[in-house]
Amino acid sequence: MSDKPSVLFVCVHNAGRSQMAAAWLTHLAGDRIEVRSAGSTPGREVNPAAVEAMAEVGIDISAEVPKVLTIDAVRESDVCITMGCGDTCPVFPGKRYLDWKLDDPAGQGVDAVRPIRDEIKVLVEGLIAEIEPEARA
Repeated sequence: MSDKPSVLFVCVHNAGRSQMAAAWLTHLAGDRIEVRSAGSTPGREVNPAAVEAMAEVGIDISAEVPKVLTIDAVRESDVCITMGCGDTCPVFPGKRYLDWKLDDPAGQGVDAVRPIRDEIKVLVEGLIAEIEPEARA
């Protein structure tokens, strides 16, 4: 295991919220935090409106592919953040679990996705402030 903190973002399809959150965390924290994302029932592709909304802020997620949630992904993460996937995320002792209540961008246009993108950024900034001291300890 790495000595830097690791975060796993989980939503149902791994096509919108979790992809945007992973991209924000990677963009804002660089290589200081290990980032993963997955879905309990992955979609075929990342939501085009999420791709467009992130491109508007200079973050390219067009090459991302939805990934299936695995027990190993949870086991290897220090923090697991769920976004509307209910009880499908396996629970391991010693892990930190957060549930972010966010609107689902599935089937929405970019106008509806922008506020979700912006809310995720604020949540990610708060997360970085919380877990970065752990990385320096």
